[in-house]
Amino acid sequence: MLMETAAASDRFVASLPVFAKFESVADIDNYRPLPDGWALATADIVGSTKAIGAGRYKTVNMAGASVISALLNALGRQDLPFVFGGDGALVAFPSSALEITRNTLAAVQRWVADELALTLRAAIVPIEDIRAQGLDVRVARFRASEAVFYAMFAGGGGSWAEAEMKAGRYLIDPAPANARPDLTGLSCRWSPIEARHGEIVSIIAIPGASRDTRGFQVLASDIIALVGRQERDGHPVPVNGPAYGFSSAGLDLEARAVAPAGRRWLSKLWIVFLLTLAAVTDRYGWTIGRFDPKIYKRDVASNSDFRKFDDGLKMTIDVDADLLQRIENRLQQAEEAGICNYGLHRQQSALMTCLVASPLQRDHVHFIDGAAGGYAMAAASLKAKVSA
Repeated sequence: MLMETAAASDRFVASLPVFAKFESVADIDNYRPLPDGWALATADIVGSTKAIGAGRYKTVNMAGASVISALLNALGRQDLPFVFGGDGALVAFPSSALEITRNTLAAVQRWVADELALTLRAAIVPIEDIRAQGLDVRVARFRASEAVFYAMFAGGGGSWAEAEMKAGRYLIDPAPANARPDLTGLSCRWSPIEARHGEIVSIIAIPGASRDTRGFQVLASDIIALVGRQERDGHPVPVNGPAYGFSSAGLDLEARAVAPAGRRWLSKLWIVFLLTLAAVTDRYGWTIGRFDPKIYKRDVASNSDFRKFDDGLKMTIDVDADLLQRIENRLQQAEEAGICNYGLHRQQSALMTCLVASPLQRDHVHFIDGAAGGYAMAAASLKAKVSA
């Protein structure tokens, strides 16, 4: 029975619609509903706004990405639909993986508390409970590059699951002390990516009180078209990749992900060695066996997740002042008409957190967020406006 369930899961993921033009995220016909028996694993950092205010945005991003890293490693699958939210994440999984998912979320919560001094809240919400509310979870795949697809979510179910978690329902308890998830591949080895056109802007736009589905689709298409006027659709990462670099904070975070305290110094030495080797070979145009640092950096750029649809439009983009004003005007117009609610946060640079199974494979994924709070601060702005 378990093998049959796994086979059905594989068929569902393989059958998901794939689109190569990001404008297609606004078309609900590109999405398919999760199968019966699936569930959502959702998680976020409690008090992320306060942590970001204290300058811990890199740590918050690492905690959010750790949920995806741990679950994909534990389940031995890189193809499950997931989305990174800056201070949290969402992963869809089949019922055959329920026990592993619960145990992994518990271990991640413990690791985040012990190693990062943050509180990770996590929950598992069955698709049946979501559909009982008249909502759904529909999934599609966007081809970011030749080697990488990112899941897009629609239907309102993911947002409802997150709200239920924040209300204290469906929660998973943390594992006992010293539990550690498998975070192999989780890293943050890049310098902050400075804005080249004006500012790095994190935007979240969700459907408004009018529940005008068609109006929101038109809005999303309009915003995507406006951003398309900027070089490379506002992509914050240079086409040839970001600069190699490592802060002491980034080094410490990655070491905490891969090794317990007693062996952490050795991990730090190894990470510094690899980073130095990559930087030197990149500078002089060398290769190391099959590893070409210049190709790897270009793949980093093309594989980066700087825009998504997760029950709403979310993007972290590099735009000039004139274009940003046009985007804000369109969002304000839609908000006043009840078509959307939006939050927006500006900063001077972007951060990258990575999942790299092997630098020799080209399917490594890279999550982009604003370096001064990004999505978490945009969400806080949105929440404040909705509450008011």
